[in-house]
Amino acid sequence: MPRQVDLAERRRVIAEAVCRLADESGLEGVTLRDVAERAGLSMGAVQRCFRTKEEMLVHALRYVGGRIERRVRERLGAGPAQSSASAVGHAAEELALLRAEHRSEARVWLAFLAQAAVSEALAGPLRAGYAASEELFLGLLAEAGVAREVREVEVRALLALVDGLTAHVLVGRLTEDRAAEVLHAHLERLWRG
Repeated sequence: MPRQVDLAERRRVIAEAVCRLADESGLEGVTLRDVAERAGLSMGAVQRCFRTKEEMLVHALRYVGGRIERRVRERLGAGPAQSSASAVGHAAEELALLRAEHRSEARVWLAFLAQAAVSEALAGPLRAGYAASEELFLGLLAEAGVAREVREVEVRALLALVDGLTAHVLVGRLTEDRAAEVLHAHLERLWRG
């Protein structure tokens, strides 16, 4: 009797292998052969899940984006009721990937971001992820009473700041604590404005 293969689980294992390789050497270090080896699978098993390397990368990008999104939602749902202002801060902190335990994920995220500048296949899912984050923050700012005409610009500025802080921490330009100070100073100005 042939063995049943859990394709969803296999795709998850492959996505994690892609992320580990991207963490170590960027997306240029991700080959089908290396992914198969890292995932403990044959090349044929990887190719049965993904027809092309691009398809595999898009899946891995969605996988890492989904992990970050779940963590943001968990943080917003955890603990006692929080003000809308503190919810914005918590969500922004999670998206910024500033903490040491998220450094690997930050390297992977920025590797995908850099590649998306020249790959429409990756740019599309990234735009969708940013749109979802934008919607989340627009709702939180509305709950916090930020004027409608200000919300859209502030959300876009916040998302750009978060990505910038991630990059600055990764290259050693800012420490994790300094980046968190910059983020919180920006949010304080928003609440005062």
